[in-house]
Amino acid sequence: MSFSSDSPFVRTLARAHQQVAAALPGAAFCQLTEQLLQVLFPERAPQPLRHPDAVAATLTQLQHDLAALLSHVTLPDAPAAVAAACMARLPALRDLLLRDAAAILAADPAAQGLDEVITTYPGFYAIALHRMAHALYQLQVPRVPRLISEYAHQRTGIDIHPGARIGTSFCIDHGTGIVIGETAVIGAHVKIFQGVTLGALSVTKALQGIKRHPTIEDHSVIYAGATILGGSTVIGSHSIIGGNVWLTESVPSHSRVYHRAQLHVTRTEDPTADLMFSI
Repeated sequence: MSFSSDSPFVRTLARAHQQVAAALPGAAFCQLTEQLLQVLFPERAPQPLRHPDAVAATLTQLQHDLAALLSHVTLPDAPAAVAAACMARLPALRDLLLRDAAAILAADPAAQGLDEVITTYPGFYAIALHRMAHALYQLQVPRVPRLISEYAHQRTGIDIHPGARIGTSFCIDHGTGIVIGETAVIGAHVKIFQGVTLGALSVTKALQGIKRHPTIEDHSVIYAGATILGGSTVIGSHSIIGGNVWLTESVPSHSRVYHRAQLHVTRTEDPTADLMFSI
């Protein structure tokens, strides 16, 4: 099949392309995020910066690069000012991430050291990119925070909306399949395992701008496969939510919530006998 410039379909596409601004340089934003992470944590850098002058020069260049990239989106302030405000948060961001890494190390008996957590753990990586995306989200930068969060999602299988508010010393163990919604609020010293969903009771456009994801208070643990839904749902501090629990109502502090499964174990001389079934 050949396409002609006189074709209504081609003309429709041409008008659509004319009306859309230049594509957002998504790959460049993700690369810059990786570079920032390498400066904050030299364990991740291919070539550590050995002198303060080199660190200062690199951070200055990254701020300049960020301002240039931000010129591609509509901002509440000038790109240079937004980039400067974002970079000014780096000291606090590094402190938060060091606490996250320490929490993961303290909670995981398999972790051999802080450098291993920082360089290899997908939970730490997802948290790091979330905190960077959240900083841009707070500065009202459109599209870019979600782009960074989806980049982390693709690499780790952990889906954290950049709007989610997460406290200090956050621990993600394993992490694959975790979903944390936009209006979720997570306190300090919270630990979450793989497959956990902090979601909304229903998904309708009318709920935009309304708190629709749960609040998890300090020192709580949520085990694998648990689903906690609803903007008014609060998990009280020091609570433990067991694996595969489905929860749509609040529980007080120091609660223990678990799913009681009924298992039947049998023994047979022929192990294949119990595998015979029909559908």
